[in-house]
Amino acid sequence: MDRFHLITVYIAVAEEQSFAAGARRLGMSPPAVTRAITALEDKLGVRLLERTTRHVRVTEAGRRYLDDARRIVAELDEADDAAAGSSAAPRGHLSVTAPLLFGRLYVTPGIVDYLQRYPQMEVSAMFVDRVVNLVEEGIDVAVRIGDLPDSTMRAAPVGHVRRLLVASPAYLEQHGVPRTPQELAAHTIIGSNGASVGPEWRFLQDGAVRTMRMRPRLTLNSNDAVIDAAKLGLGIARLLSYQAAAALAAGELQLVLEDYATAPVPVHIVHRDSRQGSARIRSFVDLMVERLRADAFLQSEHTLFPGSSR
Repeated sequence: MDRFHLITVYIAVAEEQSFAAGARRLGMSPPAVTRAITALEDKLGVRLLERTTRHVRVTEAGRRYLDDARRIVAELDEADDAAAGSSAAPRGHLSVTAPLLFGRLYVTPGIVDYLQRYPQMEVSAMFVDRVVNLVEEGIDVAVRIGDLPDSTMRAAPVGHVRRLLVASPAYLEQHGVPRTPQELAAHTIIGSNGASVGPEWRFLQDGAVRTMRMRPRLTLNSNDAVIDAAKLGLGIARLLSYQAAAALAAGELQLVLEDYATAPVPVHIVHRDSRQGSARIRSFVDLMVERLRADAFLQSEHTLFPGSSR
């Protein structure tokens, strides 16, 4: 069998962790995919995948081979793009990741726009509230909220969001409105164990950023659930501004301790570096940068919601 075909099949099966899912992604039959993987392993003389009745897992050798295979395919894509010229329409498959709610609100409309513009493209999106390793998980483009660590990735700033404290009007009427961060000790706290908001809350007080470790009475792993619990009047929650925007605009939540808010949190689009830049990645990044930079909410310096003092 053709070596490039075998590599393409292996990447699909390894990334999908399933022979059947890899076959669907490639438009092949499962038996043909199985034959291709067997042929590749026989050719290399090494086991790339561990198979069980329920799972397919990449072996240590398979993981190293997967990294090399992805790089080879990416370089071939770049060579094709360079030969076709900058005017060639992007084609192929693109993988994207973003935080869960941000992905639904901002990235999904961009993906739909992208697919409508470029009929030869396919996109798979993974929206999760954790930091996804682009190299290890085979992701082309990511939205990152927060300061970026040093890396070989390319990043385009597209806006910022703010960390907010919110509670329902009913809760604040019953328990009072805290006037300083220290008064939070007398209130019920709703926490999240997601990547965006941890147990250590920061406030700008007396010209310095101060950290307080909170002890939530309720901890949830979904920001949607945190919002629901706050709207039901359980206590005070800390959210990013885009997460709380709809409930604040509807009057279901109110801002708390807004005068102690820290600096805005940057939002970037990050993608893997390449010598020329694949047309499929470059075109998607350009589209999303344009869309997000045009969004007034992501560009605003303040939280302009009902109940805001700004």
